[in-house]
Amino acid sequence: MGAGAVRAQAIVKGLALNTMTMRAIAQDCFGGPDVLRVVEVPRPEPGPAEVLVRVRAVGVNPTDLWHRASGGLAGGQTPIRLGWDVSGVVEAIGPGVTIVEPGDEVFGLPRHPQPAGTYAQYVTSPARHLVRKPSAISHAEATALPLAALTAWQALVDTADVRPGQRVLIHAAAGGVGHLAVQIAKARGAYVIGTARAAKHDFVRGLGADEVIDYTQVDFTTVANDIDVVLDAIGGEYGPRSLTTLRPGGILVALASPAEAYLADEARALGRRAAFLIVEADGVGMREIAALVEAGRLRPHLDRVLPLELAAEAHELSHSGRVVGKIVLTVD
Repeated sequence: MGAGAVRAQAIVKGLALNTMTMRAIAQDCFGGPDVLRVVEVPRPEPGPAEVLVRVRAVGVNPTDLWHRASGGLAGGQTPIRLGWDVSGVVEAIGPGVTIVEPGDEVFGLPRHPQPAGTYAQYVTSPARHLVRKPSAISHAEATALPLAALTAWQALVDTADVRPGQRVLIHAAAGGVGHLAVQIAKARGAYVIGTARAAKHDFVRGLGADEVIDYTQVDFTTVANDIDVVLDAIGGEYGPRSLTTLRPGGILVALASPAEAYLADEARALGRRAAFLIVEADGVGMREIAALVEAGRLRPHLDRVLPLELAAEAHELSHSGRVVGKIVLTVD
């Protein structure tokens, strides 16, 4: 090959590399929603047993707000890129991938609790952290499911082993995890009691809840009793109070923060159980969730759908405490 051809090839290769970028949301410091900004970063490439996903939508979760404000599980390391929920189309596959092909529509929870950075146009994921998206729902609906629905599944099914006829108390029943937990508990045959503001009672009943308690007007401990399973996404004093509603041998599954782990000793002293759960990436659980969607027994509710560039606005809305269901971001 002549010198001119080599130079031309180098120029073409350089141009190709320069165009292999993508838009993403990043932050250089911790703080409020205003620290989030749109950046141009290199597009990732899939490694062994990984796939590259062209992102169509991403979910906004409380853990995103926690990581943005303080680093969360990442501690004090910056810069960071947020996001775990993803729904999109497989763009390319790495060596050894056999379960999906380019063009497949997939959704899942890549890498959690390790960083995934799904607030972007492209993301890589272990192939087995994703499953095929049910055809009955959109990418926006699909991305509302992974973290929240897997949290509810791993709490109610894997941890508490909810069975038909059991009494399940779900706090924040209209929230991202809560509204999916109500549906999953009902699909398991449970009698479901939810806590929510009065304005959200019709919504929670529409999900299948048998009773709804207005926690702003009624002390839930006075009306919820003989409970088999409590799912607590609120934390604080809700944990100790919820223990008093449990029957002997009942279990409280706490989601709010690692500090809730202290409840295990208190529960044991009362003859109850308590566990603190961090959701994990789980292809098996995702297939169960997809099956519930396909069967018409699980459907996410979207409070707001915004473009990726408005991630800061999505976080502002999430901080309001008035979100019903999930907020998602769509990606062009």
